[in-house]
Amino acid sequence: MPPDSLLEAVDLTFAGMTQARETFVPSFSPRETGTITTVSTGIATIIGLPGVGFEELIRFPGDLYGIAFNVDEDEIGVVLLGEYSHLHTGDEVERTGRVMDVGVGDELLGRVIDPLGRPLDNKDSVATGKRLPIERDAKAIMDRAPVTVPMQTGIKVIDALVPVGRGQRELILGDRQTGKTAIAVDTILNQRGQNVLCIYCAIGQRASAVAKVIAELRTGGAMDYTVVMVSEGNDAPGLAYIAPYAATSIAEHFMEAGRDVLIVYDDLTQHARAYRELSLLLRRPPGREAFPGDIFYIHSRLLERATHLSIELGGGSLTALPIIETEAQDIAAYIPTNLISITDGQLYLSPTLFELGTLPAVDVAKSVSRVGGKAQLAAYHAIAGNLKLAYSQFEELETFSRFGSRLDEGTRKIINHGMRIRACLKQTEFSPVSVVDQISELLALAEGLFDLIPLDKMREAEQTLYTASGQIAPDVRERFVSGKDLNDADREAVLKIARQVLAPFQKKP
Repeated sequence: MPPDSLLEAVDLTFAGMTQARETFVPSFSPRETGTITTVSTGIATIIGLPGVGFEELIRFPGDLYGIAFNVDEDEIGVVLLGEYSHLHTGDEVERTGRVMDVGVGDELLGRVIDPLGRPLDNKDSVATGKRLPIERDAKAIMDRAPVTVPMQTGIKVIDALVPVGRGQRELILGDRQTGKTAIAVDTILNQRGQNVLCIYCAIGQRASAVAKVIAELRTGGAMDYTVVMVSEGNDAPGLAYIAPYAATSIAEHFMEAGRDVLIVYDDLTQHARAYRELSLLLRRPPGREAFPGDIFYIHSRLLERATHLSIELGGGSLTALPIIETEAQDIAAYIPTNLISITDGQLYLSPTLFELGTLPAVDVAKSVSRVGGKAQLAAYHAIAGNLKLAYSQFEELETFSRFGSRLDEGTRKIINHGMRIRACLKQTEFSPVSVVDQISELLALAEGLFDLIPLDKMREAEQTLYTASGQIAPDVRERFVSGKDLNDADREAVLKIARQVLAPFQKKP
């Protein structure tokens, strides 16, 4: 290049640099930082961050996050969301300017995640296109619609006597090891082919118990329409606290898209204990049983998010099955009574029935559904009312019969019929029964066709009847499932098949 051209190039470059320097406007992004003063089990206190808001996310060293819970004048109490052993006094923290949120979308179906959305199933991270805050206001009353569609659990004693509707909140409570989780898992398994998405939220559970549930869901083909969120017992209490709220936001995304969703909280006893632990560590004043004063509010604002949306908002529904563990059958304890008052009914599992082998151990006398009866299929209505009355009479008379007094013929018939009702309501774990099979059995039971069958032959007779129910005409089956009234012709068609298949099991009177 000629010398003149080289000089011209240098001059142009210098002029361009000078112009760029003169037109440059520095952009500052302010960072608000604070300092850790103390770290204890699951919480940290920090100073600084004068502009932090309540429940704002705070970033700690090591990609750890926390939620600002106590926003005092001179310090901030933060709930930590993960492993915190690497934190030390004096470490710097930073505001994020956002609240805790979670990824939502169809990408989560079939996955096992923690409350922060991180995968726990040894698969790739979940890439979702949308995020929602875990704390959201419940839908307004005007945005809700009545509960009119049943949530079939596949469990005979529930579908017939204590029905649940889509959009309802039905509490499951009982002592430990009485089958609470089994009822919830059975309900999830029964949603296969029902166009219902399911969320199973394990809160503070043992890893072995959660692994068993996931294995059952995979075996039953339920993971295709289920999201499993897990907070294990050895996780930080902050993760156990946010788990049900994060799971509910995932469920609400599907509900707002017009889908029907079922969510199981297993269990809210552990959630309440985690919140109590955090509150005591943050020096909040304790109340009854050392729980903080707002323990009712944290559960009510969670369960109020379960509802059935109006048609204008898509008509989706969110059905909640919260689980609570009682101690020594005390359903009048603090947390159980709180949840009973919030929910629309409860399923009480009796240890006495469990020990007697009456499974599922649902105590019909102490269980109630305040909404589901309006959503129950019409075919059940025609049968279940008399069934519940007959069962109640049997339980009352059974107590007197144990005294050894002589019974008249009418009393013996009631007890004999009641024993068949109890036998028919027994059901093995992870074996949901279809609507048509249930109605066939309940009709035969109400007609007294099981009364002449020995108790040791009841299970075999049941299975034979289930097999034979496949002979019921397709139009009759469709009427059962669609919720149309049970007419005399349909009833007789079912009973005709039942009489034929049950006759070989009946003994002569």
